[in-house]
Amino acid sequence: MATKSVRKLSRNAHRQRVHRRVRQRVVGTPQRPRLCIHRSLGHIYAQVIDDQTGRTLVSASSLDKGTRAALKGGGNVASAKIVGKAVAERSLAAGIQQVVFDRGGYMYHGRVEALANAAREAGLKF
Repeated sequence: MATKSVRKLSRNAHRQRVHRRVRQRVVGTPQRPRLCIHRSLGHIYAQVIDDQTGRTLVSASSLDKGTRAALKGGGNVASAKIVGKAVAERSLAAGIQQVVFDRGGYMYHGRVEALANAAREAGLKF
């Protein structure tokens, strides 16, 4: 009997698979848009998206001029907190109080958790 070869997914391919599965249920509306997170090794990005119109309403990242001045590096928990606070402040200024949280297939741990908690502390509800 021949054994089956098991194809192992890369870490990013697995994350994308999880993200596609989650996106079937998590949808942003005009009343409650989606807070989407992307993280790379060097930076973290957050967008508030209305999926019905396909528009990004608010965004913040560790590459923005305003946030970059307060950061030492872009890929750590401290920068995630600053980006979370920035996206929450910009959302509230745009009249968005509630969002649906989309962790992008990443584990709710470390930078993703820090960004979410900072956004909550700044007044964003999800």
